Amino acid sequence: PRAVILFWLSGGPSQIDTWDPKPHAPAEIRGPYQTISTSVAGVRFCEHLPLQAQLMHKLSVLRGVDCSASNHTPITMQAGNPLARRTNDGREGGGYPSMGSIAAKFRGSNNGPMPAFVGLADRWRSDVWGAGHMGAIYEPTKGDELPGRLALPQGLNAPTLRDRAALRQQFDSLRRTLDAEARTNEIDRYAAQAYDMVVSRRVEEASPVHNESDRMRDAYGRGSVGEKALLARRLVEAGSTFVLVSGAWGYFDHHGDDVPPWGGIQRGLTPILPTIDRALSALIHDLEAR
Repeated sequence: PRAVILFWLSGGPSQIDTWDPKPHAPAEIRGPYQTISTSVAGVRFCEHLPLQAQLMHKLSVLRGVDCSASNHTPITMQAGNPLARRTNDGREGGGYPSMGSIAAKFRGSNNGPMPAFVGLADRWRSDVWGAGHMGAIYEPTKGDELPGRLALPQGLNAPTLRDRAALRQQFDSLRRTLDAEARTNEIDRYAAQAYDMVVSRRVEEASPVHNESDRMRDAYGRGSVGEKALLARRLVEAGSTFVLVSGAWGYFDHHGDDVPPWGGIQRGLTPILPTIDRALSALIHDLEAR
């Protein structure tokens, strides 16, 4: 089964200070960092991405992306459509769905009980775009709400829950014959998904990263993006199809060095790049090993 883990670098890092440094450009265009060679001849990265530079032969770098409609929301890029834009008329995104919601609809979960589309982000509105006109069924699941919420209450086990579910279905069958509206079916689908999640225990078991070894957690990094990257691996391994990772809201929104609170390129970006480098390289090694 194939899956997608999308790292949303909230705020948007400069390409010339990361994976497309343009070392031969004029000084007024180049960024302040030095460049380093990678494992692919002719491809150079920023000096603060050495771990990924060693893995370039396993990567594909796409340098042809343009975003002509951007306004501090993820809508356009995550929908992959320039017509999906932020608006102030209550119809943000123009109805166009995110890539994660499209995957949820047309592929679904790689393992039935697992949510197909999961967002791991601190700020939902600014970092995660949802289903648009496709409706609530294909909205992303909030990953920070999964741990601890799917455990069975004390004194209730899976067989008992199944018996209660069977009794509920008998009552519901009468209601369905009387009410066949789409909204009712949508609620039934949510209930069925929640039931499958609880009974299967797959979501509960996939969520806590503290089940991983200290060595593995250290490899990813103990910060926000590292912990979420590790959780994303656990979720796709358990069966989720599309997981979005955002380390923190706006942490790549770097303006000039003297513009608070971002700290600019030198002071703001320099300490962050190694955390991304560590998390991404650890994820690549981990996925390959598994």
